[in-house]
Amino acid sequence: MRFEHIRHKPPTPLDRERELVIALAPMRSNVNLSRIVRLCGCAGIRRIIQCGSGKVDREIARDAADYVEVIQRRSLAPAMEQLARDGYSMVGLEQTTNSVCLFEFPFHRKTALIVGSEREGLSSEELAILHHVIEIPVYGQPASYNVATATTMAVYEYCRQFPNG
Repeated sequence: MRFEHIRHKPPTPLDRERELVIALAPMRSNVNLSRIVRLCGCAGIRRIIQCGSGKVDREIARDAADYVEVIQRRSLAPAMEQLARDGYSMVGLEQTTNSVCLFEFPFHRKTALIVGSEREGLSSEELAILHHVIEIPVYGQPASYNVATATTMAVYEYCRQFPNG
């Protein structure tokens, strides 16, 4: 069997629009924010809520900067409360008591994935708004993944569960 590289293979079409929204606490790094925007573009996620003053670097986000709507908000908790009122299952990505392993968690199709900042994670106020918390097992040091890497893992699992949108 031979394999030939296919440059710029067209995206896999979705049967329906993804009902996953990513809501981000203020990111310390525009690189992390931009990587998450690129991730969302590749995964067919159309909307990110980004708190704080982060700026998307188009060199990193590439075409996703034109595809993904980045909605700026001052703080995360009010944005989360609105998403909950809009019927989203509120799922935090954090290491907490009573969190569920990502690999065992059944996502709801209409989910808001809430991601904390690089150093502080999610606040107590933000944790109180969540319906579920998922975490990713860590098998060595450091004791947590980079925020963009962890978000990628969680989004990939969501997409695995809902491959057609």
